[in-house]
Amino acid sequence: MALFGLLNPPVGFHFILIMELNIIEYPGIPDIGFQEVTGIDVTINTEEFREGGENRFAHKLPTNISFPNLVLKRGLLYGSQAWDWFNNSLETFQFSPKDITLVLLNQLHLPVQAWNFVNAYPVKWAVSGFNAEQNGLVIENLEFAYQYSRRLDPSDLIGF
Repeated sequence: MALFGLLNPPVGFHFILIMELNIIEYPGIPDIGFQEVTGIDVTINTEEFREGGENRFAHKLPTNISFPNLVLKRGLLYGSQAWDWFNNSLETFQFSPKDITLVLLNQLHLPVQAWNFVNAYPVKWAVSGFNAEQNGLVIENLEFAYQYSRRLDPSDLIGF
């Protein structure tokens, strides 16, 4: 019976996000409560090479690896560390890359899988539009470029 619970696919709504922001450098509210994370993606790009005399196909050769930006969405939060980090980058045009770790949790709140986004820095901040005919929350999007990502072994995260 317990084994069956381990074989069920994890749910995508139970996660935490850890930004390695120094509280002294960026005082404020720790960045929690994100409702959506997108950009967990990696692509191996290819280049086609046509061989002389071979018309049936083209060889596809790997060229490089690309990662999209990491996009975090949540209700607008006043005085957050991530906003201070973005605002500091915006005003001084100096970037201090930090690691961001996304941890997917199971029903017992234990890590199932994790991803580490290495040397991330903020590149875009946006707020959802305002509409007097709807009573929705104001949603902010924080977008980060990063050098590369890697999957982490969940056993390394127990007790984080």
